[in-house]
Amino acid sequence: MTHASLSRSQLIGLIVLTLMWGINWPIMKLSLRELGPLHFRALTMALGALGLLLFFRLQGIRMLPRGAAEWRQVVWLGLPNMLGWHALSIYGLAQLPAGRAAVLGFTMPVWTVALGVLFYGERLTARLLLAAAAVLAGITLLLWNELAQLAGQPAGIAWMQGAALCWALGTVWMRRTAITLPSETLVVWMMALAALAIAPLALALEPTLSWRFSPAVWASLVWAVLVNYGASQVIWFRLARVLPPSTSAMSIMAVPLIGVLSAPLIVGEWPQWQDLAAMTCVVVAIGAVLLPARGGRETA
Repeated sequence: MTHASLSRSQLIGLIVLTLMWGINWPIMKLSLRELGPLHFRALTMALGALGLLLFFRLQGIRMLPRGAAEWRQVVWLGLPNMLGWHALSIYGLAQLPAGRAAVLGFTMPVWTVALGVLFYGERLTARLLLAAAAVLAGITLLLWNELAQLAGQPAGIAWMQGAALCWALGTVWMRRTAITLPSETLVVWMMALAALAIAPLALALEPTLSWRFSPAVWASLVWAVLVNYGASQVIWFRLARVLPPSTSAMSIMAVPLIGVLSAPLIVGEWPQWQDLAAMTCVVVAIGAVLLPARGGRETA
């Protein structure tokens, strides 16, 4: 399937989804001004999972795992895909500018391919070497910039790369697991269990919520529940089955760009030249591992 074979509604859906994912980074950063990162994740993921459960149930989708085997799939795949990615990335976002966190988080596709080469016998290609070099260059640029600032948070880069590695590991496991659950059911229960795991950590490690948020933060929380964990998930499930790999790759490459460019408008964080250079490196890396090679063959 080519770009041209996508319907107009599918193309609009893809554009809207990419904008949602990109804008979500500075909107999450806005929320963190008035509540702790773990409270933010536990609250929004729990409400988002509940909303998706009700929506997909009305669509007639089986929403309850059957037997121990399917529950094991939920727990096993949820550890890196939901708990690892969402817990680590929100800590990274709390310590970094929103655009910078988005750039680092979306190094995930490169680490997915690297894990396949290192541990699952997949073929090492020149394109993967280019991608690895580009990602390392981008991380080095941002790390250098963070260390050069007295108020810098180099630990935030470590949190984000840990999050990207968790997401990559979860993606590899997902591809190699014979999943018997509907994908919608799997995601809803992974979200729910991750929220249940994060909630006691939030209560133990962060101040009690006052619930006296500014209107902007209330709006950002509503966005997180209804858009990030709601509408974007619904759109993604509808597009995932029809999108060609190259189109998905272009969407993923655009997310950090939107995150960087929307941050000045939402949270007043203006990118520095290191952010723009690192973003370019990451886009090159994602393109190297996701865009099809000449002749239509996918890279290893």
